Amino acid sequence: MTGKPETPLRSKAEVLIEALPYFQRYAGRTFVVKYGGHAMGDARAARDFAEDIVLLKAVGINPVVVHGGGPQIGAMLKKLGVESEFVDGLRVTDKQTAEIAEMVLSGAINKQLVGWIAQAGGKAIGISGKDGNLVRAEKVERTVKDPDSLIEQAIDLGFVGKPAEVDTTLLETASASGMIPVVAPIGADGEGHTYNINADTMAGAIAGALGAARLFLLTDVPGVLDGDGNLLSDLTPSDIRKLTDDGIVKGGMIPKLETCIEAVDAGCEAAVVLDGRVAHAMLLEFFTSRGAGTLIRAENT
Repeated sequence: MTGKPETPLRSKAEVLIEALPYFQRYAGRTFVVKYGGHAMGDARAARDFAEDIVLLKAVGINPVVVHGGGPQIGAMLKKLGVESEFVDGLRVTDKQTAEIAEMVLSGAINKQLVGWIAQAGGKAIGISGKDGNLVRAEKVERTVKDPDSLIEQAIDLGFVGKPAEVDTTLLETASASGMIPVVAPIGADGEGHTYNINADTMAGAIAGALGAARLFLLTDVPGVLDGDGNLLSDLTPSDIRKLTDDGIVKGGMIPKLETCIEAVDAGCEAAVVLDGRVAHAMLLEFFTSRGAGTLIRAENT
């Protein structure tokens, strides 16, 4: 063949050249990816996600996947006729609900993700926070203010937990062996009680403990938006506090950004909130200069 390459081929080559510095900079580093939301229920999106994870591993980056499964837990509870309620976005979890959550998260969803990664050519291992003492959990405590007396009252959420300690040995061993860890957000306390853990919180704690180069929170929105609906591409903790005080950041985005700040404070280099519904959004965010979501990093970095 003579002459210049066809435009599509030239474009592919340019993309690879643009990505090269990122490949070199982050070879051997860890990315923690929280996967959930709309993308989990879409077969095409799931395949795209698995391909992205396998590509990261192929270029020398060590991905760790932490998945959610709230809608699937809700569907199973409904199927079994088990009632559930929420407080501040957390499912009140009695012993029966905790057992069902573990069955859905550590069983069906976790192994489905492992299967998708295998189909994309990767080697994944499905675990939960209980395996290898990965995450020691502690009970989440919540209070609500009585509207009449304004007195704070404790709310018992049951077996809803949060990470108290993270032992990264199992993750590091798996990654060094060429495996991709896929983690269900289940943990146990020192007495062996099982706790359901918010997947964002789990991913943030793991990212901080690993000193990850990136924490990716794949969501159902483009990222953090300003008052006019425009994407904010770079934020610091002080920016987030101001946006929250001004009422621009609200609702479910607040705990996500709190997780990002905690991860960065604990040693993660940066966190990204981006739209998991967009094909290959994670690669677009990281391996191109244009980006695709909102990057959160520490002050003055």
